[in-house]
Amino acid sequence: MTAVHSSPTQPAARDTLARVQAIADAHRDLPGALLPILHAVQNEIGHVPDGAVPLIAQVLNLSRAEVHGVISFYHHFRTEAPGRHVVQVCRAEACQSVGAMALEAHAKKALGCDYHQTSADNAVTLEPVYCLGNCACGPSIRVDDEIVGRVDAARFDDVIGELRDGPRSTT
Repeated sequence: MTAVHSSPTQPAARDTLARVQAIADAHRDLPGALLPILHAVQNEIGHVPDGAVPLIAQVLNLSRAEVHGVISFYHHFRTEAPGRHVVQVCRAEACQSVGAMALEAHAKKALGCDYHQTSADNAVTLEPVYCLGNCACGPSIRVDDEIVGRVDAARFDDVIGELRDGPRSTT
């Protein structure tokens, strides 16, 4: 490994890169291994840190530009840690036809951030999504891994209030 990784002397950075290395090693022989590696890194760490790019490139014998190009092409991949919760607003046509554009504008205003950004209190990262498969109950959002349907501005505010006040109940 070369010294191109950011902050390799910090224990947290070393641990993160060790986790990326283990993931890359475990997936390197899969057909089209780059995407499975990137998904696994983001699933485990929450994002694809900059220091992971040269490491993944080396494992797969790719250039850093090739790895970065894939990360930047797919909006699913994050290069910075998300907030405590990720809220996705459906932008598909079915949801748009029942008010998703107004919901999107409200969400951005209520959170004080745009898509691919995190609220100032680090509670919520806002992301677009292009279909949640909940078309009959639109507009829909996904909060972490839970889909919520028939969301208007008031319901959005209620959901965000629960997120900011603490973890949501699964019961």
